[in-house]
Amino acid sequence: MPTGISLPEIGYEQVEAQSYEVAPCAFVLFGATGDLTRRKIVPALFRLKLQGLLPDPFIIVAFARREKDDTSFRADMREAVRTFAPHLPVDGAEWEEFARHLYYLRSTLDDSEGYARLSSRLSELDTEYGIPGNRVFYLATPPENFSEIIQHLGEAGLNRPGTEQGWARLVVEKPFGYDLASAKALNSELKTYFAEDQIYRIDHYLGKETVQNILVLRFANQIFEPLWNGRYIDNVQITVAETLGVEGRGNYFEQSGITRDMVQNHAMQVLTLIAMEPPVALNADAIRDEKVKVLKSIRPFTPQDVAKWTVRGQYGAGVQQGEEVLGYRQEEGVDPRSDTDTFAAFRFSIENWRWAGVPFYVQAGKRLPRRVTEVQIQFKAIPDILFARQNWSAIQPNRLVIRIQPDEGAYMEITSKAPGAQFKAQPVRMDFRYGASFDTPISDAYERLIYDTVRGDASLFARDDEVETAWALISPILEAWRTLSCPLFPNYSAGTWGPEAANQLLTGKAAWHIPQ
Repeated sequence: MPTGISLPEIGYEQVEAQSYEVAPCAFVLFGATGDLTRRKIVPALFRLKLQGLLPDPFIIVAFARREKDDTSFRADMREAVRTFAPHLPVDGAEWEEFARHLYYLRSTLDDSEGYARLSSRLSELDTEYGIPGNRVFYLATPPENFSEIIQHLGEAGLNRPGTEQGWARLVVEKPFGYDLASAKALNSELKTYFAEDQIYRIDHYLGKETVQNILVLRFANQIFEPLWNGRYIDNVQITVAETLGVEGRGNYFEQSGITRDMVQNHAMQVLTLIAMEPPVALNADAIRDEKVKVLKSIRPFTPQDVAKWTVRGQYGAGVQQGEEVLGYRQEEGVDPRSDTDTFAAFRFSIENWRWAGVPFYVQAGKRLPRRVTEVQIQFKAIPDILFARQNWSAIQPNRLVIRIQPDEGAYMEITSKAPGAQFKAQPVRMDFRYGASFDTPISDAYERLIYDTVRGDASLFARDDEVETAWALISPILEAWRTLSCPLFPNYSAGTWGPEAANQLLTGKAAWHIPQ
């Protein structure tokens, strides 16, 4: 009898079950009356409960300043789920069972007495439910509140589990700092009271099924790895496009811009997964080690590089999906003379053995024609020898396109002979879509990330050095933009694919992939 276990006999979910434990815990939610809680967090928790993925017992303690009690908070959350997740059963026994474990503690975020009451309340609930002191603290607040919450948790002893056998974890929402200096300051504050293995820096993009599938697509399919290098790949393009404007968040976006809001985190996370080496194991540190190596391999930008290999844009008035929309400078909360970027494009160079000479192009923007996040791997063209005699100038290089959202999936574009008596070739797609291939619907990213937090799997969360290395790359670009002359904004109309200057960023015969 063979003693080994073949791959078909043991799957990834089985490996996960052997490695991580879902233990009873208390889930403490700061910012419990905010928009993120209503739209994402509580619906995700309820869905996890319905799927049987939450531990038993599991309690939720809301910590907020509004005048509420357990009953009114439960009623508010029912309405939130009814509004933002209308397919979930909020009028039956499932909701009643879930709501019984929702509690509310009123306090301001800067009141040390409130944290003392929170500590006492958690101890009471631990005893009542038989929870062994396990706690998750979720900071669903604006980033300016992070410091005071972290400090008060530490001073109240809530950075430690309720028992010697328990654990305490802290979930921090993005943004993780405004630049390299502020990211380092935030990490320093966190580490004053929490160990790195207690800290879960959440980026909801990493919870998306198709982002996770990048690892499986690359490393579970032998056909790709031999081709995944500069010998066969011409360029890589990452597009993060939104149709929306700032939607009433002008004050926030004025301080952020698209580069801080989307590129430094979401786009760079995707880039590292595309470019990383195979990890030695499917655990948090092994995966994050390889992502950090990619970031450290990207050539730093000099001011001259910024002028040559970056493009900034800001949308003006235009037509979006058949409707006339305002320009960015006319949006609520925006300076009429604002120089904030709502579009940015970059050419990154990864200086390692695998990717030397392969440009990585990244573009992100608001008020673009489609809401889509895609990665295009463009392979090199065939030698212009055999088919040149046939005058087949229409033959295109092969492409692998990974669609992260919407219509999640991937397709490979290959060249095939067209039917007919004439010998003609044309590109065709080999298409995979999650919706057509699996009966199970794709879960919201917050479901996966909250589930992983509860069971202690940090693979899909950013580590301190990863955050700081990404900022070390992006901060010099932002600083150089302050000294370089700004383009004449607005330089693209709403409903178009960004400024014309972005097309000049690509070298050789490369052109931006336009998502269909």
